[in-house]
Amino acid sequence: MATILITGGTGLIGKELTKKLTNRGHVVNILSRNPKKNNEFRWSLKENFIDKDAFTNVSHIIHLAGAGIADKRWTNERKQELIDSRVKTASLLFNKVQEYKTPLKAFISASAIGYYGAITSNEIFTEEDDPENDFISKVCVKWENVALKFEHLDIPVTILRTGIVLTKSDGALQKMNTPLFLSSLGSGKQYMPWIHIDDLCALYIKAVEDKKFTGIFNAVAPEHQTNEIFTKTLATTLKKTLFPFNIPSFVLKTALGEMAYILLNGSRVSAKKVSKSYSFNFPDLQSALNNVYNGK
Repeated sequence: MATILITGGTGLIGKELTKKLTNRGHVVNILSRNPKKNNEFRWSLKENFIDKDAFTNVSHIIHLAGAGIADKRWTNERKQELIDSRVKTASLLFNKVQEYKTPLKAFISASAIGYYGAITSNEIFTEEDDPENDFISKVCVKWENVALKFEHLDIPVTILRTGIVLTKSDGALQKMNTPLFLSSLGSGKQYMPWIHIDDLCALYIKAVEDKKFTGIFNAVAPEHQTNEIFTKTLATTLKKTLFPFNIPSFVLKTALGEMAYILLNGSRVSAKKVSKSYSFNFPDLQSALNNVYNGK
């Protein structure tokens, strides 16, 4: 069994992934700014510090750390935090792996479909497509570039460009399950690539357990849904009233500033590459939401 070092282990995905990895017999070490449990080890970006003991017997690193993209308004200070919490932390890991001569079998990193930009188009983006040139895309490019540096150390790298993660506790669905968001946003025609948290965790586990599962993958379900259809399906599943009007774009832009663009835009993202080596447990939105809310 592997010993895995996880950043962002106390976050939405990290908690569930840690539980699933542990249930499969793996050992999980978690990096934390304020460690409280036996398997938590201190790290500090400001101090350029990671507890050396965190790397004991570690064979894999899963890098999930990153400030929440939609948690706060995008001020210049917040934008820098979004970058540093992903990019500088990855660089710190890279430096410490070299310093401590950690014999990693793989470096596995989160990324996001924001790589393709906050745009609405007719294109179905694949892993081979170029990035956009907006802020969210630039964050992802910098994030991935640091992860790919591990290849220079002959360490295999897996990057998962993740869509909206569907889970009942916290996350996007909790924010959408409010009167404000139980209506279409803007035109409602923008796409919302998504993935059930169980499928996402399974992909991370696959990256640990399957040596052939390396490279860059779109971690999204194969079904494409617009914001309008997504919202209607969510309302039906929750048995709640769907507001009959769309929230105008200017309202969101006024309330959220530049961050509104990630809600008002979205294109289809292809799951063909990842589907060649992984069969989704929840390939369609209805089954995913039924599981999240009804346990079916």
